[in-house]
Amino acid sequence: MVRRKAPLAVLMASPDEIEAQLYEALQTADLERLMALWVADEMVRCILPGQPPLVGATAIRAGFGALFARGPVAVQAADVQRLHTEQLAVHQVRERVLVPGAAEGSGPQVAWVMATNVYLRTAEGWRLVLHHASPGTADESGHVHHSDTNTLH
Repeated sequence: MVRRKAPLAVLMASPDEIEAQLYEALQTADLERLMALWVADEMVRCILPGQPPLVGATAIRAGFGALFARGPVAVQAADVQRLHTEQLAVHQVRERVLVPGAAEGSGPQVAWVMATNVYLRTAEGWRLVLHHASPGTADESGHVHHSDTNTLH
């Protein structure tokens, strides 16, 4: 008897589980797996460092397709701060990314990226609605700086 794969929604019973799936899809350059993580809506957004915003599933598919054409993304979630409600989860993630060396023959360099991943609980389970990544700093402490005021900017 052929064993069927468990439905993806079962595998994404929590924001942490979908986040693990996200980073595994990036590390294996699995476009179909990555796209299955997003809410099926043309208002989803993805912002990658140095790139214009990708709005909608079609643009996100094209953007990651081009990225994956160069191979897997050597990224790991190094530090995660979480805010969860019953319907929405926001994860602020410090990502460690290995990028090819700039000089010929040089080894990979470590780049730090600060990402915000926003997940929405849907009838199909938790799904990604926003991935916003920005260049991080050389500070490897992983500490998030908190303001003492309620100022947004």
